[in-house]
Amino acid sequence: MSTRSEKGSFFSVFEREIARMTSRRLYFGVCIVLPLFCVFFMATIFGSGQMENLPIGIVDLDQTATSRNISRTIETVPTFNVIAHYTDDISARTATQQKKIYGYLVIPENFEENVLSGKTTTLSYYYHYALLSVGSEIQGAFETVLQPLAITPIINEATALGISENQIEDFLVPVNEQGHPLYNPDLDYSVYLSNPFFFILFQVIILLVTVYTIGSEIKFRTADEWLKCADMNIFTAITGKLLPYTILFIIIGIFSNYIMFGVMQIPFSCGFTPLNLTTILFVIATQALAVFLFSLFPAISIIISIVSMVGSLGATLSGVTFPAPFMFPAVYYASFLFPVRHFVEINQNLLYGDYGFAYTWQNISALFLFILPAILILPHLKKAILSHKYENIK
Repeated sequence: MSTRSEKGSFFSVFEREIARMTSRRLYFGVCIVLPLFCVFFMATIFGSGQMENLPIGIVDLDQTATSRNISRTIETVPTFNVIAHYTDDISARTATQQKKIYGYLVIPENFEENVLSGKTTTLSYYYHYALLSVGSEIQGAFETVLQPLAITPIINEATALGISENQIEDFLVPVNEQGHPLYNPDLDYSVYLSNPFFFILFQVIILLVTVYTIGSEIKFRTADEWLKCADMNIFTAITGKLLPYTILFIIIGIFSNYIMFGVMQIPFSCGFTPLNLTTILFVIATQALAVFLFSLFPAISIIISIVSMVGSLGATLSGVTFPAPFMFPAVYYASFLFPVRHFVEINQNLLYGDYGFAYTWQNISALFLFILPAILILPHLKKAILSHKYENIK
């Protein structure tokens, strides 16, 4: 009889939550529209996947045929969009500081004369490196286009002396360099950013929705009714309440995988099954973290701010933009307290090589472990609900 009763109370809580979800448009917007918007936003935000038409300037202090030829060469580079020619480098520097441009090239006075006479001269370029990714793109593009220009005078002089081009190349470039970008040969930003960035945003949504759905019972003073529906079993009350959202979030997570790796054709080394299983575990672990945090201090007005902060820290500590092992040691170890950190580790293993369970079992175990403290703290949550002392906290 007890088993039937527990089963009946679980479905009573489940049906009650379905009714609550469908009664307010807020749930539809936050649980469906917002996550789907994040999917399509992250699928399209990087455009072609590469930075192009970055605004730069040119300071031509020489005003000769050679300097104008260099300017035209710079203008043909897809990364650049030359929007201004400045008369002095102070004006160009001011424009860079104001972010009107992200870099500029300075062609010094007497440049052509020095080149033709064989004197050493310098082409200087400056770029805004507070924006790390933009600065790196501009630096790389300048190096690529200016390196051939730097050796052109030597090639012309050597050719005039009767030296063959092969001999010149062997002398100037004795070691050939070959670059092979692994896993992302097109240097496409969307390949390594779209998927993890979506789940970073997704974890914030999951955290907020989970604490709100539980906290709204206290806020609107319906928690006693909720517990009675679950026969005063807090585990039944929590699992029955969260299950509709778990199913919904899992469907959206799996849908995002098919958008990213199916429609967008981001390369990956495994099938969809391990990706989807990881997504399911990530959703459950994130919900468990939200339950644990809410149970510590079940006041919705305060805990929403806390989980928002946790979600933001998870974005920083996920290791997507900066390798977590090279962070300050205390910060590195703190990163293991965030489900998204383990999710990113597992996903990178699956996407870049599918090296096997031996390389991911620790992260998988960690995601399962998030469930344990959430379960252990449930009696404290029940006690807090029955005390009614958090209902009046604004």
